[in-house]
Amino acid sequence: MEFKNSLEFAQQLDRQDPLKDFRKRFFIPQHSGKEKIYFDGNSLGLQPKNAKEYVIQELEDWAELAGEGHFTARRPWLPYHEIFPQQLSKIIGCLPEEVVVMNSLTVNLHLLMVSFYRPTKQRYKIVCEAKAFPSDQYAFESQVKYHGFEPGDAIIEVKPRNGEHVIRTEDILSTIKQNSDSIALVLFSGINYYTGQLFEMKTITETGHAAGAVVGFDLAHAAGNIELHMHDWNVDFACWCTYKYLNSGPGSVGGVYIHQKHAGNKELPRFAGWWGYVKETRFQMEKGFHAIPTAEGWQLSNAPVLSMAAHKAALDIFDEAGMGELTAKTKLLSSYLIFILENVNERIEGQPIRIITSKNENERGCQVSFVIKEKGKQLFEWLTENGVSGGWREPEVIRMAPVPLYNSFEEIWQFGNMVESFFKK
Repeated sequence: MEFKNSLEFAQQLDRQDPLKDFRKRFFIPQHSGKEKIYFDGNSLGLQPKNAKEYVIQELEDWAELAGEGHFTARRPWLPYHEIFPQQLSKIIGCLPEEVVVMNSLTVNLHLLMVSFYRPTKQRYKIVCEAKAFPSDQYAFESQVKYHGFEPGDAIIEVKPRNGEHVIRTEDILSTIKQNSDSIALVLFSGINYYTGQLFEMKTITETGHAAGAVVGFDLAHAAGNIELHMHDWNVDFACWCTYKYLNSGPGSVGGVYIHQKHAGNKELPRFAGWWGYVKETRFQMEKGFHAIPTAEGWQLSNAPVLSMAAHKAALDIFDEAGMGELTAKTKLLSSYLIFILENVNERIEGQPIRIITSKNENERGCQVSFVIKEKGKQLFEWLTENGVSGGWREPEVIRMAPVPLYNSFEEIWQFGNMVESFFKK
C-alpha cells in the first residue's frame, strides 16, 4: 500500500478498518476535554467498558453468597480458572490443556525456571537477549546464584552489533551453537520491551533444541499483540502478563504455557501448591503431591476471582475480534506510524528522528521505538503535556504502540503533526 501523510488518507484507512467499532468498547482517557492519543498499551492496556460489569457480578455474588459462591456463584469460584484455556489457547497458539491463568508474570517465570532450568556441572548456562526486561534479568541472576553459579559466567547475553539496535537472528543462533555443550536454557522475550524487536521464536526454539537445551519465552509484550504458535513451534514453556495488550487491568493475573510433552509429566520437579493437586482428591488434604497432568498442575493457590473477572471481560473482546484481524491491523498501524515518522523527519532540519524498531512488518508488533537527537526527553514531555501517552525508556528511547482494538490511523496522523510542530515552533 502506498501511504500518504494526510488527514483524508488516514480517515480513509479508518473507514475501511473492520475493527473500527471496537474502540467504542474501551474507556479512552481524557485531556483538556478531548480524548488522549493513547499509544501506551504496551505498558497498560485501556479498560474495557464491560470489565466493571464482570467484576461487579463477582462482588454481588460475594455479598449475597459469601463462601457458597465457590459453588453457586453465577461463575462458580472453585473452578473459575477453567473458563480461560479455550479462549487463551487461540491467543497463545496452543492446546487448551497447555495453558493456565495464575499468579503474576515474574512469579510464574521463577516457577517455570524451577522446572525447566535444571543445571548440571556441564550444562548450566542461560542464553538470553541483552537488555532483557529487568525482572527477567533479576530472575536469571537469582536463579543461577541459587544453583551455585556466577551470573557473569552462567548468563550469556546476545547483543546487537556495534551501531545497531536490534539483535540479528544469525547472532542468536551462532551463540547457541557455539555454546551447545554448556547451555541448559535458552530464554528470550517474544518481543523486546525496549526496541520492539520480535524474535524468531520458531527458529530459536529449533536451534536451542538441537543444542540440547530447553527453550522458553517471556511473552509479556507478545501475548495479544502478535499471532503466536507456541505448540506448533515446539516451545517448551512461556509466561506473560495480562495488563498490557490483553487489557485486563493494572497488576492483573498472569498466564503460563507448558508444552503438552511436559505438562503431563507428573515427575517433573516443581514448587507445588494445593491448587495444582488432582481435583478428585484435592480436598482430602493428604500428604504427598499428585499433580494435575496439564498446565494446571503448576498452580499454587485458588483463583484471584476479581482480577480474573476483568481478564475474562477482555478475552471476550479478543474472542470476537480474532487474532488474525488484530494482527493484520497491527502491521498496518505500525507501518503507517513508521511512514509518518520518516515523512516528518524529512521535513525537519537535521532529520533528528532515528527509528530503531525493524521496518520489516514481520519483525515487530504494535510498538515502534525511536530516538531523537538531543531533544528526545523534551519532545516526550511536550507530547505528554499535550495529550499523548507513550513510553520513555532511559537513556533515550521513545516508545509508541498504536493498538488495533482502540487506536486509529487518524491518531497516528495527528501524532506526526504534533511531532513536526514541536520542531518548527
